[in-house]
Amino acid sequence: MPLLLDSAPPRSAVASRGADGLTVGLINNMPDAAVEATERQFVWLLRAAAPDVVVRLKFFDMTEVPRSERLRAELAGRYREIGELWDTRLDGLIVTGTAPRAEDLREEPYWATFGKLVDWAQKNTASTIWSCLAAHAAVLHLDGIERRRLAQKKFGVFACDAVSAHPLIKNAAPRLNVPHSRYNDLPEAALTASGYRLLSRSAAAGVDMFVQEEGLFSLFLFLQGHPEYEAATLLREYRRDVERFLRGERADYPAMPQGYFNPSAAVLANGFRARALRAPRDGVIAEFPTAALAAALDASWRRSAVGLYRIWVDYLKERRAERRPPAVFMRRSG
Repeated sequence: MPLLLDSAPPRSAVASRGADGLTVGLINNMPDAAVEATERQFVWLLRAAAPDVVVRLKFFDMTEVPRSERLRAELAGRYREIGELWDTRLDGLIVTGTAPRAEDLREEPYWATFGKLVDWAQKNTASTIWSCLAAHAAVLHLDGIERRRLAQKKFGVFACDAVSAHPLIKNAAPRLNVPHSRYNDLPEAALTASGYRLLSRSAAAGVDMFVQEEGLFSLFLFLQGHPEYEAATLLREYRRDVERFLRGERADYPAMPQGYFNPSAAVLANGFRARALRAPRDGVIAEFPTAALAAALDASWRRSAVGLYRIWVDYLKERRAERRPPAVFMRRSG
């Protein structure tokens, strides 16, 4: 059955759920250059995860997130303002992160609205997925857990081990490949001390997925990685960082994404790096071997990403049909 993109302006302030199927909200906070790709990634993922369910997807814009006037005008035709969310009934919600502008997330211009969003989601969704920086901000609001700055950007595809028998990963392989792209991390000890349950972790990347089970009506799933990424998403980000170096906007040449390029692609990337370091200038980015690198990519994580979201959709269906708290779902795992 189809995924319905419910992007038309609502007829009234109250938007009801459809009688048949699920209603999911997507709050797309990604920076301007990544908004369209992020929307496309989640649309594809939900379509693949719910082939037999009608899912109505509503887009929301957190207006305090800094945007260009051009993009703000463009989003106005398809996205609802965050204020309309408070009177909207959703089954599930997905919240993405955005590029931080302050060291302390509590100093971000959207912080007050974000805190209201977390509180609203606890009582008004069956489950909410908090992605990357949104996960960092949510646990800071809920439990005061501070993220910590990493010595180097965590960038690449990392092997993550399942560390729980939780229903959300019941059909997952013992080891999952997951893209990560972040400069900050959440300390595992602080999460477990506050009652969060780890689902997966990586020896190289740290905590991957975790859930909050205690005291919430809504099942909160937190992701430090990006299972929604397309095959070339990390490549686009790597090229962007290389271009920033060539423009003099960063001092160091960026490291290649870990576990992402095969050996032949790594040779190509290193060859361009050598040329760029010999004569760093803006125009040389035109020689970046984008097409050759893209041809060698393998999105090894997408199958497990679809599996995760399929179980999440099934959980939303259960909660909508039976109106029961998440603890019943949790107890099934023993």
